Amino acid sequence: MPQEQVRRNAQSQQQDETQQQRSDDAQQRMQTQDLDAVLDDIESTLESNAEEYVSSFVQKGGQ
Repeated sequence: MPQEQVRRNAQSQQQDETQQQRSDDAQQRMQTQDLDAVLDDIESTLESNAEEYVSSFVQKGGQ
């Protein structure tokens, strides 16, 4: 009997760890997707405004 209880506790702990790992993986995927979305937004903005952005740093008339 005590061995069965120990075995059940070990299995339960392993299941909890597996569920926690899956939750951590899902959370990391969501964060990665959010970061990718932000980077895509920045990239598209720079693509459309790159010339204007760069020209704002060009010195004009001895400045």
